[in-house]
Amino acid sequence: MSLIGIIASQNYPRTLNFTTDYLVVAGGGGGGTAGGGGGAGGLRCTVTATGGGGSLESALSLTTGTNYTITVGAGGNGTPGGAPYPQASDGNNSIFSTITSTAGGGGGGYGGNGAGRNGGSGGGEGADSTNGAGTGTANQGFGGGTGGGSGGGGGGASAVGQTVSGSSNGGNGGDGVATSITGSSVTYGGGGGGSATAGFVGGTGGAGGGGNGAITSSAGNNGTNNTGGGGGSAGNFGTAAGGNGGSGVVILRYPDTRTITIGAGLTGSESAASGGFKRATITAGTGNVSWS
Repeated sequence: MSLIGIIASQNYPRTLNFTTDYLVVAGGGGGGTAGGGGGAGGLRCTVTATGGGGSLESALSLTTGTNYTITVGAGGNGTPGGAPYPQASDGNNSIFSTITSTAGGGGGGYGGNGAGRNGGSGGGEGADSTNGAGTGTANQGFGGGTGGGSGGGGGGASAVGQTVSGSSNGGNGGDGVATSITGSSVTYGGGGGGSATAGFVGGTGGAGGGGNGAITSSAGNNGTNNTGGGGGSAGNFGTAAGGNGGSGVVILRYPDTRTITIGAGLTGSESAASGGFKRATITAGTGNVSWS
């Protein structure tokens, strides 16, 4: 090597490209009161399956020594309960580098406020409403179910929320998607269950962290954090609050020859090497990661 080449190699560290698989799940929508279940956070994944019935996403080619932004979306708030029974809040987007998963839609409230909100997966329609359920986002999640005398279920990453008609049990939340990116099969992105009135049963939250809906005077259950599950709706015409949506998560799988640095503002950890890979699980915050 020439003298110039030796000096260059000493002053300019060599960068290496490598491939990273990802699971990016947004925060789930909150549940209504006398309303629909919250929609699950949008789910994008390169391993096993992805959301919305789409084809698997493509892994990213990254470079050592480069910062990549991550945001883990928080779940949306359920409604506080009581008239006028408004729509619940959407969750928040999750981001890894160029990949953005869309927040779950909030569940509809009662009557004129009963429209489920659009999102990664859509919120369910509220009781006694004609305003419709929220729609999902292509390749991320499905729409919510429409309501009747009870609330419709929130959409999940792998299935539409259950539609109800007349006086009945609340709609069940749509199920989420199972992926083995961590080395074990885990399900994420379940929709929240819809509300019901006395004498009936609140909808069951979808597999993958969806919160159960409730009956009159009972609060909806929260979606499970770090799954993007939608919140369950509180019972019809009570003053109890809808459940909050579960926060999202970002999980990365990369060759075990690489080591991640998780920057300030993020909460996360790196696993030991297994099967030729390491995995980083980021559970909260906004910040940068890089690899060496």
